[in-house]
Amino acid sequence: SFNGRLRDELLNETLFTSLAHAREALAAWKDDYNTVRPHSALGNQPPAIYAKLSVTAMQPPSLIGSNDQRALLIAG
Repeated sequence: SFNGRLRDELLNETLFTSLAHAREALAAWKDDYNTVRPHSALGNQPPAIYAKLSVTAMQPPSLIGSNDQRALLIAG
């Protein structure tokens, strides 16, 4: 799916004048693809937002300042 979109939306539609132009166009397309466009496989969220939400959801809760028994130190 990604390769098809890249080819259809950028490579087939753009006549690159130089390697620098190709790199610039690809960077702009990639930024749009990853930060703006919703992806149905990711709950209609852009990959950057989905990744940010996934990282925070996967982090274990902090035990600093907790009254949880696992966080209490044993005096010795």
